[in-house]
Amino acid sequence: MSLRIVIVEDEVMVARRTIMFCKKILAERLESVEHFSVIEDAEDYLSSHDIDLLLLDLNLNNKDGFELLKNKLALGFNTIVISANTDRAIEAFEYGVIDFIGKPFKQERLKTAFERIDGKENSYKRRKYLPIKKYGSIEMCNIEEIISIKAEGHYSELKMQDGSTELYDKNLERLLKLLPEEFIRVHKSYAVAIGKVKTLHRYEGSRYELELSNGDKVPLGRTRYVDIKDKLEQL
Repeated sequence: MSLRIVIVEDEVMVARRTIMFCKKILAERLESVEHFSVIEDAEDYLSSHDIDLLLLDLNLNNKDGFELLKNKLALGFNTIVISANTDRAIEAFEYGVIDFIGKPFKQERLKTAFERIDGKENSYKRRKYLPIKKYGSIEMCNIEEIISIKAEGHYSELKMQDGSTELYDKNLERLLKLLPEEFIRVHKSYAVAIGKVKTLHRYEGSRYELELSNGDKVPLGRTRYVDIKDKLEQL
């Protein structure tokens, strides 16, 4: 698998060293590598280019590298954090990063991190949060609190465990590609967290419904009945 890499690092010598390591470790597998020292420049590039891997420092000219990750979390690339702020490692893994490398680091350490990418193209799905745009800012929604999702045109309505709702700016099909496999489409307009299903109801006329752990009920499509029934029996 070839890799298109972006490095966001404000220390020039560290950036040069990281680029050198990438070229030595990946050789012909390295399709491209771009470096940015300013968050805004990196954001502009990521908005118009597809990449496979982000190598991200956290302290960027006194700005927090996690702000870049929050804004671009839905793009689906893998991320490796390279930072001296090792106290933020747990927070980094909650965003679904592949690895956290403390500074200073050697080539062998970066090589180990790269090896974790192979066969884990969807590892970003392990993240704990989903970025929600609200009132011109980004808020992080805890994925574990999402109980069901309803298609709303080009948007998706997230129903939370506490009964509140959030609006996500991608359609249901695109959103499901970003979420853990626990989230399953059960109807053309609905998806649920399969572990939050309490009961499957079957009615006359081949009509089906799922009752969720919070008491909500969502329709179950006839063509999906057997598959969902089998999944529930395996829980």
